[in-house]
Amino acid sequence: MAVYLAFKFVPPYVSEYQLQDKMQEQARFGIVNRYSEEQIRDNVFKVVQDLELPIKREDIKVSVSLATVKISLEYTVPVEMFFYSTELHFSPSSENKSLMQ
Repeated sequence: MAVYLAFKFVPPYVSEYQLQDKMQEQARFGIVNRYSEEQIRDNVFKVVQDLELPIKREDIKVSVSLATVKISLEYTVPVEMFFYSTELHFSPSSENKSLMQ
């Protein structure tokens, strides 16, 4: 039973960790390379598609200014088991500030 539960619950958490890591990377490089909000949103959405997460492009919130890049989103992953159904809620976000303001 423990193996079955791990098989069902671990993958969404691993995907969320990978998404969080890519969001931090995009925030870091977005400020250095002066990416627009749309470029950052597109880059994050590509990762979302690769991870096959239930997130729409418009759910990705990006804010870019001269000094900061903020990326956030919220999503829910349904987990179906033989005897129970639940949803896991995730809210990854990242913010990076320019060293030169």
